[in-house]
Amino acid sequence: MIKVSCLNPISKVGMKLLPDTFGTTDNLAEADAVLVRSAAMHELELPEGLLTVARAGAGYNNIPVEKCADQGIVVFNTPGANANGVKELAIAGMLLAARDLRGGMAWVEANKDDEAIGKTMEKAKSKFAGTEIKGKKLGVIGLGAIGVPIANAATHLGMEVIGCDPFLSVANALNLSRNVRIVKSNSEIFAECDYITVHVPLVDDTKGMFNKASLSMMKDGVVILNFSRDLLVNEEDMVEALASGKVARYVTDFPTRRIANQSGVIAFPHLGASTEESEDNCAVMAVHQIVDFIENGNIANSVNYPAIDAGKCQTEARVCVCHKNIPNMLAQFTGVFSSEGINIENMANKSRGNYAYTMLDICAKVPAELVEKLNRIEGVLKARVIQ
Repeated sequence: MIKVSCLNPISKVGMKLLPDTFGTTDNLAEADAVLVRSAAMHELELPEGLLTVARAGAGYNNIPVEKCADQGIVVFNTPGANANGVKELAIAGMLLAARDLRGGMAWVEANKDDEAIGKTMEKAKSKFAGTEIKGKKLGVIGLGAIGVPIANAATHLGMEVIGCDPFLSVANALNLSRNVRIVKSNSEIFAECDYITVHVPLVDDTKGMFNKASLSMMKDGVVILNFSRDLLVNEEDMVEALASGKVARYVTDFPTRRIANQSGVIAFPHLGASTEESEDNCAVMAVHQIVDFIENGNIANSVNYPAIDAGKCQTEARVCVCHKNIPNMLAQFTGVFSSEGINIENMANKSRGNYAYTMLDICAKVPAELVEKLNRIEGVLKARVIQ
């Protein structure tokens, strides 16, 4: 029985997809797989037998990704599963920034007992006048699973949309509306756009990308939307830009005490993926990924190991090896099988940075001693057999 530990409540729609050979456990120490949403894992002691961690969501800052890689634990996320939920919230954020709906609603709440509210509101409503987003320029930084649908939706709302993504995939490019103009650098978006929305991962190159220098390139009164990560924005510089009017509105899903108390901020309590549909979609994708990995060894949407798909094993057994991306590994693997007189029918190998993954289909039962030999090879992090 494969044991799965859920560190957060996971949608039943996904959990019911676990095969009968899988069961759940509250004891992390005995888990073969972990399903997680927001629970912090950095301080957890990961069991030796743990094969995989799947994050039911796109972000994975709560998971010690490199530590997992060093232990041969494949970490998955679910990019795109919550894209529609984030897209809809981003569109709502733009509308809230354009029209003072919050101010108007607050006025109604404060005057709801006024018998003459129908007359007094006609005088009051001018205080809450706003602008329309039709005809405005929207810059989309990051044209991935979320950025593309936001860009497409904005074109249907009559916005002029400009996108930038140096890593734009063929699949995402094909899904992008022909009405979206692609530019080569973020600086072009900073200079031209009335609204800017960002959908990129938090890495060294993107951390603090909205700072004094980049903000100074923007139009006065620009609206910035951040539904990706809080640290993409330099908080001190954003507060200063809001106070000066350089930034008219900062719409974010990541409030801090300072940001939440700043005039011009529209903040949500990390609601981007908090819809029933998004939670279901993320759970379904996460479960499919861990089942395919454990039963077949295939990897899709891993954040620390390469994508690789050898289909279902058609031979007697399949050996899967997580290892360091260093020379002579494959020769050592084949040498182990040769020494046991076992023929390798098919082999697949992929690398990603410092780590690599090898799958070997074998036309014989694999003895435990062979797996032990593989695990003793320097650079091997975890070897296992599926048969």
